[in-house]
Amino acid sequence: MALKFLIFFAIIQGLLTTRIESVRFDLESGHTKCIAEDIKANSMTVGKYTIVNPSEPHNTFSEETHQPLPDSHKLTVRVTATSGNSYHYADHVQSGQFSFQAVEAGDYMACFWALEQNPPTTMTVDFDWRSGVAAKDWSNVAKKGSIDAMEIEVKKLYETVTSIHEEMSYLREREEEMQDLNHATNSKMGYLSFLSLVICLSVSGLQLWHLKSFFEKKKLI
Repeated sequence: MALKFLIFFAIIQGLLTTRIESVRFDLESGHTKCIAEDIKANSMTVGKYTIVNPSEPHNTFSEETHQPLPDSHKLTVRVTATSGNSYHYADHVQSGQFSFQAVEAGDYMACFWALEQNPPTTMTVDFDWRSGVAAKDWSNVAKKGSIDAMEIEVKKLYETVTSIHEEMSYLREREEEMQDLNHATNSKMGYLSFLSLVICLSVSGLQLWHLKSFFEKKKLI
């Protein structure tokens, strides 16, 4: 029985485990790059960004660099919600991080703007953005609670299942909103179609009446 449980546990863990990687993109001076993330309400989200040192292209989020970044490599970063509320802002920085709990559900936008340079320069930015279960620091949880690896995995599974359940509820709500929108749209289209038909029939009737009056005046009928 214990063996079956461990096999089932491993299968579920493999199905629910998601691979998380940072995003790396090039940004030319004087231009803006925005990345959107759909986040549910009351979900925790964390982000970390840094400019990759040109002399160390394979160095990602390293705390130590052999050579300092050029002064031209600076970013202005802003994280906002669809409603326009700002959750993070940093000006003229080479790296930074943010964390907040989403008050509202929807798309959150992280925009990176590079300072204009003459001549133009291109910099590479590493950006790691996580939300929900992935945003939790499980290593610190293990250290603080002094619990074994199995209990940590169970907690991860519980959090993952809870997140999936919340995601399904969120998608169900969105589906109901779309169905209501489709119903309202179909009702309006039906009303407009009926109105168009009435207008067409009225115009056709007026044309027939006008032609009949014209022919009667000319004594053609």
